[in-house]
Amino acid sequence: MSAGARRRGRGRADSLEGYPNDDVETLTMAVFLYRWGRLAFRRRWAAVVLWVVVLAGVGSGAVLAPAAPDDGFSMPGTESQKAFDLIEQRFPGGGAEGADARIVFIAPDGQKVTTAKYRSAITATVTEAGRGPQTARATDPFTSGGVSGDGSTAYATITYKAKADDLTDATKATLTQALKDGRNSGLAVEAGGTALGTTPAAGGAGEALGVAIAALVLLVTFGSLAAAGLPLITALFSVGVGTASIFALGSVLGIGASTSTLATMLGVAVGIDYAVFIVSRYREERARGHAPQEAAGLAAGTAGSAVVFAGLTVVIGLAGLFVVGIPALTKMGMAAAGAVIVAVLVALTLVPALLGFFPRAVLARPVRRGGKKTKDGAGGDRWARLVLRRPLTVLLLAVAALAVVALPVTRLHLGYAGDESKPVSTSERRAYDALADAFGPGFNGPLTIVVDARGTESPKVGVASITEMIKKTDGIVSVSAPAFDADGGTAIFSAVPAFAPDDEKTADLVRTIRAERHRIERTNGATFAVTGSTAVNIDSAQKVQGALIPYLGVVVGLAFLLLLIVFRSVLVPLKAALGFLLSVLAALGSVVAVFQWGWFAGLLGLETTGPIMTLMPIFMVGIVFGLAMDYEVFLVARIREAYVDSGEPATAVINGFRHSARVVVAAALIMIAVFSGFIGSGEPLIKMIGFGMAIAVLFDAFVVRMTIVPAALALLGERAWWMPRWLDKVLPSVDVEGQALHRVPAAPETVDPRAAALR
Repeated sequence: MSAGARRRGRGRADSLEGYPNDDVETLTMAVFLYRWGRLAFRRRWAAVVLWVVVLAGVGSGAVLAPAAPDDGFSMPGTESQKAFDLIEQRFPGGGAEGADARIVFIAPDGQKVTTAKYRSAITATVTEAGRGPQTARATDPFTSGGVSGDGSTAYATITYKAKADDLTDATKATLTQALKDGRNSGLAVEAGGTALGTTPAAGGAGEALGVAIAALVLLVTFGSLAAAGLPLITALFSVGVGTASIFALGSVLGIGASTSTLATMLGVAVGIDYAVFIVSRYREERARGHAPQEAAGLAAGTAGSAVVFAGLTVVIGLAGLFVVGIPALTKMGMAAAGAVIVAVLVALTLVPALLGFFPRAVLARPVRRGGKKTKDGAGGDRWARLVLRRPLTVLLLAVAALAVVALPVTRLHLGYAGDESKPVSTSERRAYDALADAFGPGFNGPLTIVVDARGTESPKVGVASITEMIKKTDGIVSVSAPAFDADGGTAIFSAVPAFAPDDEKTADLVRTIRAERHRIERTNGATFAVTGSTAVNIDSAQKVQGALIPYLGVVVGLAFLLLLIVFRSVLVPLKAALGFLLSVLAALGSVVAVFQWGWFAGLLGLETTGPIMTLMPIFMVGIVFGLAMDYEVFLVARIREAYVDSGEPATAVINGFRHSARVVVAAALIMIAVFSGFIGSGEPLIKMIGFGMAIAVLFDAFVVRMTIVPAALALLGERAWWMPRWLDKVLPSVDVEGQALHRVPAAPETVDPRAAALR
C-alpha cells in the first residue's frame, strides 16, 4: 500500500458525517453495519420491543419445555465405551445405567460390625433400603464378601432400575429413612453412589459479586451511570435469551446444567465486553462532533465490525470442539457458541437502540456539563511509549515470565473428580474415605472386565483362564466371581486395583492388562475388554490428550485465515496465534499449580486437590482462544486503522493504544470479575474453568496483548503489515477499519450542532 493511499483516511471527522445511504459502490461489512446502527438508533422502540418479545418467547419455551433427559456421558471409540455397550447388549435389564447407593457401615472404635447387635441392624437396614418397585437388587455384606478383614467396616450396594434423575421421592425417602434407622443402632452409616448424590453449590453469590465488580469497573471507566448500565442491560438480554434457548431446546439436544452454566459464564462476559467497545466508540465519535445517530452508525460500522470478527473467532474456538469426538463436549461448545452469537446480535442491534434513549447521558460527566474534553487515552498513550522505548527487552521479559508460569503444565494429570473431591461434610466423601481405609485405595475404583467367549469350545474355561490371568497381574488385589449372561457365552467380573482411581499407576495397570489380550485370544479364542468408571476416566484422558493437537490445528488454522482477511497481514495473525499459545499454556500451568498441586488452594475454598478434570483443558483452550482473538481484533484493528491513516508504524501503535487501551483494560477487568465469580461454584469443572478463564484473561490481556503485541509490532515495523501481492488480490476485503466510510461527502444534518462543546 502506498503512502498516499494510506493517508487517504486522514480528516475522518470532516469526511465521515455524510455517509447517508446508497452512494457507495461496494457494500462492505462496515457500510452494512453503519446503516444497521443508524436504523436501530432511529427505530429504537421497535428494536427494544423486538428483543423483549424474543426474550419472552424463549423464556416461555424454557418454562414449558420438558426437562432434558440424562443421556449419560459417552466416549465413542474407546474400549471402555465399547465394553459398556456390550454389557448393555448381553445383560439387558441389568441396571448398568441405573442409579446405585453404596451404604457403608462403620463400627465404633474397637468394635466390629460382625457382632450380633450390629449384624442384625445392618441386615435390617439393607432390607429396608432395598424395598420399593424401583430397586433392582440389594447385596448383603455378610454373604457377598462386603466385610473388611478387621471387621470394622461393611458395605452393601443397592442397585436401581432407573437413573438417578428418574428416582421417585418415595424411593429416595425409603433410602434416607433406612440410613437414619441404621445410625440409631450406634453405627456410623454413610452413603455414596448416585442415588442420593448431593448437588454442588451454585455459587450464585460469587457470580453476583463478579457482576457487581464489573458494574463498578464500568462506572469508573465511563464516568456515567447510563454508560455503565447500558452494557449490563444488554448483557442481561444476551444471557436471558441464550440461557432460555438452551433450556427450551434441552429436551431435544440433551443439554445439561453444566452446559447452561458455561454458556451463561461466557455470555455475560462477552455480552458486557461487546457493548463496552461499541459504547466507547460512540463516545469517541460524539467527541469528534458527530450527531448522536451518526455516531451510533459509525460505532456500529467500526467497533461493530470488530465485534463481528471477534465473535466469529470465539465461535470457531467453541464449535471446533466437535473435532474431539466427545458428544458432551460438542454440546457444551455449540451451546456456548450460540450464547456468543446472541451476544453479537444484541450488541449490533440493542446497543445502538439504547444509545438512542440516552444520547448524551452516556457521555462522560465533564463533557455533559461543560464540554470539557476527557483524556481517556492518556494512560494507553504513556504505556505504549514506555513499551516502545525498549521493545526487545519488554518482549523477552514478558515471554520469559509466561514461560515460567507455564512450566507446571508439563506435569498435567487428567482425571475425573469423584466423591474424593467433595467436602468432608458430605456423606459421599465420608463413605469414600471409610472404604479406602478399610479395603484399600483401589476399592473405590474397581475395574469391570467383560469377557466375550461366544463361539469358543468351552466358554467357562475361557472365562476362568482370563479371570486367573488378571488375578495374578501385579497390582490387582482381588477379583470377584464371574457372572454369566443367559447364553453363558459372556461374563463380567470386577478386579480391584491396589492403587487409587486417580493414581498414574492405575492407568499403567489398565494398559498392562489390555496388552495381554492378544495372547489370551491366541490361547483359547476368548477376548475381554476393561471398563468401569476408572477405565472410562483413563480412556477419556487419553482421548482428550490425543485430540488436543488436531483441535488446535483446526481452530488456529481457521482463525489464522480469518485474521489474515481482517488485517491484510501474514505476521500479525502468526503473532496472535503464538501469543495465544503463551497465554493458554500459562493459564493451564496456573490451574495445575492450584488444583493439582494445591498452591493457594485454601484461598479458593479447595478442600482437596487431585487430577485436572479431563474435559477442562480442551474446553478452556477453546474459550481462551476465542477471547484472546477478541482482544487481538479490538486492539490491533485500532492500530491498523491508525497505520492506514498515518503510514507510520510506531505512531500507529501509540495512536491505537490511545484510543483502545483504556477500554481493553476495562473489558479485561470485567471478564476477570465475571469469571472469578464462578470460582465459588461447588461443581469442580465450573470452579476450574472459572479460575482458568480469569487467569487466562489476565495473562492474555495484560501480558500478551498490552505488552507483547506493541513490542512485537514495534520490532517488526512496516513488515508487520506485509502481505504478498497475489494473496492480497485473492482475499476478500472486509474493511474492519471502516475505510469505506470515508468515501462520501459530508451531510450537514449529521453534524452535532453542539460539536464545539464536545470537541
